Amino acid sequence: MHVEIITPDRKVYEGEATSVRFPGTDGSFEVLNNHAPLIAALKAGDVTVTGAGGGTFHISGGIVEVLRNQVTVLAESASA
Repeated sequence: MHVEIITPDRKVYEGEATSVRFPGTDGSFEVLNNHAPLIAALKAGDVTVTGAGGGTFHISGGIVEVLRNQVTVLAESASA
């Protein structure tokens, strides 16, 4: 699946992943390939991207949208 992590200033990450773990406001959760459509609020914490070129990114909160193997994270701020 294709993953993008975007802040108001820049694109922090763009690449392919096999799974992504998020710090949801109601608890952490993980998204895998072919996940059902989803929009969720995120709290401050680490977004972990698993796959070639992945990594861990600390965000200060935001939202995530999952649609047709496209995962878009709109974060207030993020750092690798």
